[in-house]
Amino acid sequence: MPDQDLPDATARELYRAILAEGGRIRVGEVRPEDEAAVRQLADLGLLVLRTADGTYSAVNPRAVGERIGADLREESARLLARAAAVPDLLDDLTQAYDTAPRRADPVGGVRRVVGMPEIRHLISQLVKDYPHEVLAAQPGGPRPHDHMQDTLDHSRRYVEAGGAMLTVFEPSACTDPRTVRYALHSTQVGAPIRLLEGPFTKTLIFDRTVAMIPATPDHTVAAVVEDAAMVAYLVGVFEQQWQQAQAVDWESLAAGSAPIAHEQVGRLLARGLTQRAIATRLGLSERTVAGHIARLRELYDAETLFQLGWQMRGARDA
Repeated sequence: MPDQDLPDATARELYRAILAEGGRIRVGEVRPEDEAAVRQLADLGLLVLRTADGTYSAVNPRAVGERIGADLREESARLLARAAAVPDLLDDLTQAYDTAPRRADPVGGVRRVVGMPEIRHLISQLVKDYPHEVLAAQPGGPRPHDHMQDTLDHSRRYVEAGGAMLTVFEPSACTDPRTVRYALHSTQVGAPIRLLEGPFTKTLIFDRTVAMIPATPDHTVAAVVEDAAMVAYLVGVFEQQWQQAQAVDWESLAAGSAPIAHEQVGRLLARGLTQRAIATRLGLSERTVAGHIARLRELYDAETLFQLGWQMRGARDA
């Protein structure tokens, strides 16, 4: 309820004083300094002027509150009805926007966007303008927690509207339980996430028409690519990455088991990486990697890392 629909502190004090005097005050007894408060109480209906005896009589605030509440609810209903009608009133402009041709940037089909707020705003706009497919390569470890739920909600709405979303993470993302739960929910709503070993570049591709890549190491400047040949190249790179990436049982991972980390350690060990290099690559502690290696030694009955790597390479080749 807006403040203007309620008595201020002076009016409240005067109302209590009138109640203390029996609920009435004669017009001639109203002091000049109280005239504004009396008018406010009368306008709200908390005081009623009785012309027969020239007095103001106090009214039960419950009745006044119910009346004001009913008026506000009625006004709210009118505002909601108007709000619901706005999209229809702008429908002709929306159709014109959707059917208008997209003009590529005149300077080589690449433009720069500076600042994270501007980048996030542009991504939201591109998702709306290109509603059919999003291809996302997202390097790094755990995802930022602040935007997880919003991103998940956007993904759900995008897929429900008929769009497709494919995302690639680094294996080190599995070290964060919240990132694992996010990946599980994303996959469940139809936006699957896979894990890709090795370095790759952050990339977003919309409808195979527009791509966004970092223009600075800190990702605070983005390059928006609209050149058809460049976008086609980036699409080809992503498709190769998606084929090489590993599908994940996110549900098992979220439940506390860690088959992915175990398998990743085994594959990297078979490739000849050291324990420290594996820990760095997967974002795990060396102690955790050592635990995986110990279990692999038992599995392959190997006494040394050399024997384990040799036997695992043989098993892999077989």
